[in-house]
This record gives sequence, structure tokens and C-alpha cells, in this order.
Amino acid sequence: MPHPRKKVIAANWKMNLTSSEVKPYLETLLLETQQVEGIDIVLIPSFTSIPKASELLEKTPKVRLGAQNFSAHDKGAFTGEVSARMLRDLFVRYILVGHSERRQLFGETDQIVHEKLLVAHRNEFRPILCVGETLEERKAGKAKQVLENQLKVALADLSVEDLADTIIAYEPVWAIGTGCTATTEQASEMHHFIREMIKDLSSKGPLSKLAAGDERQGIDGAQQLSVQEVLNGASTGVTQPIASAVEFGKRSKEVAAKIRLIYGGSVTPANACELLKSPDIDGALVGGASLDPRAFAEIVKAAATA
Repeated sequence: MPHPRKKVIAANWKMNLTSSEVKPYLETLLLETQQVEGIDIVLIPSFTSIPKASELLEKTPKVRLGAQNFSAHDKGAFTGEVSARMLRDLFVRYILVGHSERRQLFGETDQIVHEKLLVAHRNEFRPILCVGETLEERKAGKAKQVLENQLKVALADLSVEDLADTIIAYEPVWAIGTGCTATTEQASEMHHFIREMIKDLSSKGPLSKLAAGDERQGIDGAQQLSVQEVLNGASTGVTQPIASAVEFGKRSKEVAAKIRLIYGGSVTPANACELLKSPDIDGALVGGASLDPRAFAEIVKAAATA
């Protein structure tokens, strides 16, 4: 039986709408989605709108608050930057990491994305990690290779638990803001590829060791190894028996089944229903269509019925 993954629909406003527009937007969105249950709805406004949104959403658990960006540094002389701690103070819970516009327009490398992902988990956010290929890379047949490289760098040093709590957004760069959407078949193929890769990442070596008293102990004294250690085939360094290959395989399947993979790239009310019916697509990261609360609500409702 498929793992019951809860769908997530996130509104990425990018650099649009102002603080004064937050209240009427939320009033409309909450009215339009009042009958919707079982969907994680996330609002990701610009920094200046976060305080107002936080205030209005304080007593409304239906919509969670997210942020579009943050610094890889905790604090210091970084003029113009916003830290994860500052966002936590505003009750932000979700956070974008590695959006293609941050990569392309602001020079965020895979390594920077990796560092930010670690910071996000350290501050107990639910990160939405964005990956995707350009049109040139897809035409050259390198789409899967690009995703594999982005994911291997980004996910290095994550514990298996943090990996399972990461949301991965597949956003083909050629479909963002262009009006061109990946077909359901294209999106499903890439989502399935990512899920199989996650299964592989979490099964390439011992995920835990029976080393009582270690500072990275997990449940029942099992020390959790990071994804990077798994990739590198890290030795447990102890003589106690480790879990069997069968147990590793079971754990990797559990992680791959739990992790949520969402699609981003010109999602609209017209194409949302078909995309969200795919068994490997667990939601959507919505850009332009999210600026209209009614259009965004239609996508949320499509997720609820998919």
C-alpha cells in the first residue's frame, strides 16, 4: 500500500504584493478553502510581508508561513541579510532552499544550497529544496544527471531523519514563469527518478551503529550516520553487529516512501488536477498563479480531490 503522504501546496509570491495586500488575500483564501481538509497550505511572501502574515496567521493553523530566502550565516556583519533565527522569531516554519532564481540570478551554487539546507534543519524549519534542469540540459539528455548532482551535494551531511523531513520541489527551469508546463508524464518520470535516488542514498551503507553513549545517538542507542557518510560508505568503527542488509533496505524504502516531492513550474488551476493525480507528485510550488487568492485556492482544492 502506498505511503499516505500529505499533499503540500505552497504559494511563492516572489517579489510581488505588499504588506497591505496580505489581509485581503488571506481573507479570500481562507474563505475559499474553508471546506478543505488534509492539505498543508503554505504562504511564502516577501520579507516585508512576513510580519503581517505572521500576525494574521497566529490563530489560523490552516495556513503555515514560509520564507523565500535566508542567510547561511547565523548572525554577524552581513548587511542586507536575514538569518534563520530572525525568521523563526516570526513563526516562519517552511523555507525555500535553492530556488532556480536564487541559483541563476544570485549565484547560489550547489555548495551554498547545501550549507543553507543544513542551517534550515539546525533551526528546525521544514525546508523545500528546489532542483531542476534548464532547457539546454534537457535537450542534451542531461536532466537526470543534473538532478542527481544537485541532490547529492545538497543532501550531504543530512541525517536520515532530516532527509525524510525535507520537501523536494522539482522545478524544471524551462517551465518557470514561461507558461510552459512539464507534461504529467515528464513530471512523473522525474519525480519517480528522485524517489528512487532517495531510496538509493539511504541504503548505500549502515544508517546506524550500536554505539551507546555517542553524542549522535538516536532512538534505542543507534547512532545516525549522515547521508554523506552513507555515500562514502562510512565504517561504523565498532565491533558490535550492525543491522542487516534487509533492515537497511527496509529503512531506505521507508525514507523514500515518506519524503514529499512537489512540482513547480507554471502550475495553474487548469493543469493542477492532472499533475496532482500522479502518485509520485505530492503537491505544488505555485508562482504566478498564487498571486490571485482564488486561483491559488482552486489549486488547493484540486489537491484535496486528487
